[in-house]
Amino acid sequence: MWIATLSLDLLLGDVHSLKEKRSVVRPIIAELRRRFAVSVAETGQLDLHRRAEVGMAVVAADRAHCVEVLRACERLVAGRPEVEVLSARERTFTEDDAYSPAGPFPKDDAGGDSRQAVALPD
Repeated sequence: MWIATLSLDLLLGDVHSLKEKRSVVRPIIAELRRRFAVSVAETGQLDLHRRAEVGMAVVAADRAHCVEVLRACERLVAGRPEVEVLSARERTFTEDDAYSPAGPFPKDDAGGDSRQAVALPD
């Protein structure tokens, strides 16, 4: 299983308020979801009205498909006349990456990760 993410830093055109920003960013997010079935959200620059960061992720059986989908997403956004893509950062992971010793969980004093075991009800 492959997981791929894409983060786009966008400069919005003639936008003068957060309300106008929403009217530009929301349709882009909706179109990405509809056309490519990716998980997508506005992930940064939330309080700046002329900038937006849009992050998206896709999961697939092979890396090539993940990359193909995210590149198509980037082309779609770049083709919108009301935004300019300032930067794009693409990352790919395998399911094994999430379980590596240097995984996403912080280490405790004994060298293990700091997750707590939780007992689930029967």
